[in-house]
Amino acid sequence: MLSPSLAVAVTGLSTSLSLIVAIGAQNAFVLRQGLRNEHVFIICLTCALSDAILITLGVTSFQQVAALLPWLDPVMRYGGAAFLLWYALKSLYSALTSSDALLIEQGSAVPLKQALITCLALTWLNPHVYLDTVMLLGTISTRYPGHEFSFAAGASLASLLFFFALGYGATRLRPVFARPLSWRLLEGGIAAVMAAIALQLVL
Repeated sequence: MLSPSLAVAVTGLSTSLSLIVAIGAQNAFVLRQGLRNEHVFIICLTCALSDAILITLGVTSFQQVAALLPWLDPVMRYGGAAFLLWYALKSLYSALTSSDALLIEQGSAVPLKQALITCLALTWLNPHVYLDTVMLLGTISTRYPGHEFSFAAGASLASLLFFFALGYGATRLRPVFARPLSWRLLEGGIAAVMAAIALQLVL
């Protein structure tokens, strides 16, 4: 039989996984980096650490922060929508440009600094991330008084496992995306997902 702390950690893990498996801006970016085999480890680690910070914030102090900063919600919503729309247009442009730029071997590599900035922006400027990690997981953790950090640990572990599985699992799909058409479809799909998220935030 599991100890109370371990049982709560498992609950945190399963709850977090159910929230992050859906395709989103952050996941789409990790998938793309994995397919291109560019900076996969550092990108996955950055996403996992960011989630761990946000989950910890939600478990420990979200209610206090929201009460002190009532302007935070609209700023994050519209700022995040603007960024996601810009990234959607960028992906759409990539889907429509020459096929050579989309080939795995021939496409120019994105510098690590640029990839990290994009990754951090997709994470920290996306209000959906705060809704899932800070607000929702933070709220659920209150059901386990005295075991909040066990819940946070399980939820953070889920994020770590998911992003590394997504990033390195994508490399197995590289033969499929060696064709320019596959890359065009992927970029088009990413553009559609990010535009849809931006629209939902505005509406």
